[in-house]
Amino acid sequence: MRFIFSAFLLSFLFSCQTSFDEPVISLEGYQIEDGFELSVIASEPLLRAPVAMDFDAKGRMWVAEMTGYMNDMQGSDEDKPVGSIKILQDLDNDGVVDHAKIFLDGLVMPRALAHVYGGLLYAEPPFLYFVDIEDDKPANRIVVDSIYAADGNPEHQPNGLLLNIDNWIYNAKSNFRYQRKDGVWIKEPTTFRGQWGITNDDFGRLYYNDNSRQLLGDHVLPNRLIRNKHFTPKAGVNQMLTKDQRVYPLQATLVNRGYSKGVLNADSILVNTTAAAGLLVYRGGIFPEGYDQNVFVSIPEGNLIKRNILNFTGSSTSAKQAWEGKEFLASTDIGFRPVNLNNGPDGSLYIVDMHRGMIGHHAYLSPYLKKKNEKIRLDTILNYGRILKVKQSDFVAETIADFDALNGDDLVQLLKYQNGWVRNRAQHYLIFKEKKEVLPELKELALTAENSWSKIHALHTLDGLGLLDFNFLVEVIHSSPARVAAQGIVLLEQFASEENAETAAALFEYILGRNDTTTDLYLSSSIGVWTKISIETFFPQLMELINRHKADVVFQEALVSGLSNSELLPLNFLKDLSIPDHKQLIDQLEKSLKNQKDELTNVIFRRKSLAEDNRTAGAKMYFQICASCHGANGEGIQGLAPPLQGSEHVADPERLGLIVLHGLQGPIHVKGERYDINLAMPGLIRNETISDKNISDIIAYVTNAFSDSPRGLKEENVKELRLLKAKSGAEYTEQELLKFSKKTGS
Repeated sequence: MRFIFSAFLLSFLFSCQTSFDEPVISLEGYQIEDGFELSVIASEPLLRAPVAMDFDAKGRMWVAEMTGYMNDMQGSDEDKPVGSIKILQDLDNDGVVDHAKIFLDGLVMPRALAHVYGGLLYAEPPFLYFVDIEDDKPANRIVVDSIYAADGNPEHQPNGLLLNIDNWIYNAKSNFRYQRKDGVWIKEPTTFRGQWGITNDDFGRLYYNDNSRQLLGDHVLPNRLIRNKHFTPKAGVNQMLTKDQRVYPLQATLVNRGYSKGVLNADSILVNTTAAAGLLVYRGGIFPEGYDQNVFVSIPEGNLIKRNILNFTGSSTSAKQAWEGKEFLASTDIGFRPVNLNNGPDGSLYIVDMHRGMIGHHAYLSPYLKKKNEKIRLDTILNYGRILKVKQSDFVAETIADFDALNGDDLVQLLKYQNGWVRNRAQHYLIFKEKKEVLPELKELALTAENSWSKIHALHTLDGLGLLDFNFLVEVIHSSPARVAAQGIVLLEQFASEENAETAAALFEYILGRNDTTTDLYLSSSIGVWTKISIETFFPQLMELINRHKADVVFQEALVSGLSNSELLPLNFLKDLSIPDHKQLIDQLEKSLKNQKDELTNVIFRRKSLAEDNRTAGAKMYFQICASCHGANGEGIQGLAPPLQGSEHVADPERLGLIVLHGLQGPIHVKGERYDINLAMPGLIRNETISDKNISDIIAYVTNAFSDSPRGLKEENVKELRLLKAKSGAEYTEQELLKFSKKTGS
């Protein structure tokens, strides 16, 4: 049965919403790969500064607007409640948004949203909230996590809210995942991942990045390598999948560290990425052959989007850029700032374009960028925002009706759909609406579907509904290709018991006989759990896996993860063998046991939330304490304080530390100019409320913001400087500071 409906067709108009003429936005200067069409489907004045989006059950776009971000070079008023979450609508059904309705306003820097469990999950630091949706209005808001994101720099706060195939919600810049079960929200540790943006492939592996590394990822499914709390994996998670960070902008680029060697070429063209952002594994199913499960990466500082091709080996993933010398999409529009990418209900790729001039946070802006900006004035590009759509030329997409109107049988059929977004949404709806009546259909799909991805969705739907059973999983694993069997092995682990041991052992012999890397990897991650049930039954299989993959570090991590609190038996056996090839695994087992003895766990099990970035904390302190004399931009104030911009005293963190702590008196020279200040600058050493960390944070910010040589000063160094008094016992003089620098060689 096929469901072909018209998306975005609404049965009513919003009487309270003002209608806008659809703005015409020029795409002159935008170059996209042959065979694709780029269009603007939403823009100002309907939205401003969008940073994240999601689609609801009706196919409508919901967008988080971070309008408080970088409205000037000082980031003024970013704590003001001016952000919102909007519903974008295309009421005349011509493919372009013509209405915007505010769902939530008065928000402070909202940064992520997801339609889950029939409501909206959204992040407004420091909180993660969930609200029910009643007639397009929020209801029954609850706090899911009160410490989701620490106060501080929006560049370094969790984001993403990605619902993965395993029914967990994952985030970038975070080591926590979330799930609602029986009406109760669950939060548990996971691997720390990336900075801004997170995505998943059809198998359920996660991908992310940070500023200077455009594509990172995990080689294995989430949480398979961290079940041993006393062991921290190094090879299987958080891996750089390509060393190629080259970018190919169409024009000269203004970037924060453009003064550093190698950042720009002779024509001021950006060489490597410096601000990689939201990324997407394309799973829409309508792009040409070769595009399925490609990873597209936003490069906002270069006004472009990059395409990477993934390669899977069974125990690892690698990537390569699709082309050299060009990008999938690039623009000469300096306002084009792609920050997030989404798969859509129609199979298209959607681009969240913040369309803002200044995208770097003020706490990080270098003097170089500030000076260059005086001419270019990127900071004046404000009050814009766009959603762009990429589709294959001349392709008419099939779209899906309101998910809320579909019954269980309809939703099961959608698990067969070519579009991964549709399959994900169908799986989720079957679970949260508790469609247990479709158990036979789901089992049939898991056993007989032609598409492996449909089988995997069926398995995780059954798991989410609590309808899996041991014997059925054994049947699926026996009859399915490797990537489905691997998922089955993971799910089988919940049934580890003496009663099931004999059947499991026979199944594992069959799996080992397949000699497939993928199934071996996930059996390695699970065999330790079964070994605890029966050493005699499963230890030979454990040793076979160890010997078969003794050179693969990812396999070793999988084994140690599954062997939590059972490391001693294989360790002693391997030591008795005295085989050099096993040394690396022996070292990992010994380290795990030592950590257990020392009660030392993986940091993800100790961290409650992400700490505020030190430069952001320092910026706050600077504006509270220092800016009134030295100026917001460190330009100094005549007769009150000398400039900090380009000052040789700022370039030396130890000297700067002495000034901040103990103060300064008498004349001082900055870049050859003498400043006679009548009043001595008081030091902060007498303020008992200001800690060594506060001083360290201030120095981190000041050296970054006002010099081209950002350097920090550790808290222990600040503590040492507290003891170095000036000769007078009061403030330092310039002569004393210079003598100190000669002594220390700084």
